[in-house]
Amino acid sequence: MKTTLLLCDHAQEVAGKLYVLGGGWSIYRGAPVTMGLAVKIAVPWDAANMPHDFAARLVTEDGLDPVLPNAEGGTGAARVEFQGRFEAGRPAGLAPGSELDAPFAVNIAGLPLAPGRYEWQVEIDQTVVGRVPFTVMES
Repeated sequence: MKTTLLLCDHAQEVAGKLYVLGGGWSIYRGAPVTMGLAVKIAVPWDAANMPHDFAARLVTEDGLDPVLPNAEGGTGAARVEFQGRFEAGRPAGLAPGSELDAPFAVNIAGLPLAPGRYEWQVEIDQTVVGRVPFTVMES
């Protein structure tokens, strides 16, 4: 499946459409980090009408879970991940071979990321289908 990923200040999915504010950045200055992730999945005709698992996962530039502060003030690896399941249904009258849209959006406020390079990875049915890297810099 093809995906389009966009980092933004805020994203919302309403009635199959994505609404994005402050979209298209790749450098964030300051901490904590507040961001939205907008994802458009193009579901092929032959993958419609069946459930698909998805996950959006934040990793460091070396592919590991980011190190975040915990409630006691220490640090440790912590997974930042959103999971779900979707199914794109074929509407009546749609031409055979057409792709179907399956958009989703997630917003995160106050994520305590240290300066460095990160990447959102989107998996569908346990296969990475999209990536969007970004850098967190000190203010």
